Formats: sequence, structure tokens, C-alpha cells
Amino acid sequence: MPRQPITTTADPRSILLAGGAETLSDEGLLSVLVGERGARRLEGVLSGTPVPHALWRLSADDLVGHGGVGPAAAARLLACVEMSRRAGRPVSDTRPLVSTPEDVVAICGPQLRGADREHFWTLALNTKNRLIRIIEVSVGSLSASIVHPRELFKDAVRVSAASVILVHNHPSGDASPSGADVQLTKRLMRAGDVLGVEVLDHVIIGDGGTHASLRDLGLM
Repeated sequence: MPRQPITTTADPRSILLAGGAETLSDEGLLSVLVGERGARRLEGVLSGTPVPHALWRLSADDLVGHGGVGPAAAARLLACVEMSRRAGRPVSDTRPLVSTPEDVVAICGPQLRGADREHFWTLALNTKNRLIRIIEVSVGSLSASIVHPRELFKDAVRVSAASVILVHNHPSGDASPSGADVQLTKRLMRAGDVLGVEVLDHVIIGDGGTHASLRDLGLM
């Protein structure tokens, strides 16, 4: 059966069902999830930030507590955000090659997107720079995470990693390394030298794919 033409008078749900998702505005997509009234109520919560980016940072309390939408609609929105995050994870059984900061962002960025606190991870690599495992070392506050060399290298040694790449996010969105980031990196490099596990890089992830490589910046 031929696809029905999409008209400007069609409601957003009809446009979606007719295969025209890309023609809808952010507000139109939002209205399908929470209804037109709910979308209007959320305008104040989402104002000033494009809808897709704003949703990454909102919690259930943000959605419900500002007179926006009810629990059921909030749950639908949060489920969509989580599905988007999971869709960005590698799906291949082949261990991905990690050789550039961009590779790190491609692997970790979708999972760290919208996080409201610092997550410090280690990418454990084999001798060919193939990913063995992503190790979560710590979850910190809005602006800092506590990382101890013992905790970082314990699991890396356990999986026989030849090298590691350090990764953490800046919830502020600014990927610029702080003085504390540089000092911690140098401390972990010294610990890695003792254990025979090379620290290849430390990549900081900000908003929208922005990132900083301490290796590229000459800070390690």
C-alpha cells in the first residue's frame, strides 16, 4: 500500500505513523510523548535549551515538580532518554580499537551524556589497543570525583590490561582540564609505571561531544 502523503494539517502522531518523523519539530515530538498540554507545561522547564539536550539533564523530579507533567508522562520521557543512551553503546562483539580521543568519545560519550556528577572510568586495553573492559572507578560530586590509584588499577590488572585510558566527564559541560586533573593524571601515570600498565591518555568529556585529551595538550 502506498504511503499516505504528509500534510501540514496532520497532527504529529499521524506524521510519525506516516514515516515523517524527521519533519517534526522538537516540540511536535515532545507532544507525542506527553500530549500537547504536557508539552506546553514543559516549556518553562525546557526554555533556553534545545529540547533534546535539555531532556538529557532532567530528572523525574524536574519533570513532575515544576507543574510539568504527571508521573506516567515523565516515565515515558525518561525511558526515551535511556533508550537513546543505550543506542549509542557499541553493539559489535568485536573489541573496538581505541587509538584516538575521538574513539574514546564515541565509546563513552553516549553513556556519560547528561550525567549530573563526575564519573571516572578506565578503558582497559590489550596489547593491540583493543578494548577489554570499561571499568567504573568512582562516581563523584557535581565538580569532582575521588580516585585512588589502588582502585583504578585493581580491575585493570585483573583483566590483564596492557594499558589504560583514563576518562571522566565534566558535568559543567566545559571539557577543559583543571589543575587537579593534571596532577591526578601524573600521579596515576607513576602508579602505572610501577605496575607495568601504561597510561596512554586522559580524556575529559564535556557537552555535545566536546572533549580534551591531556596527551594532545602536552599535559602528560
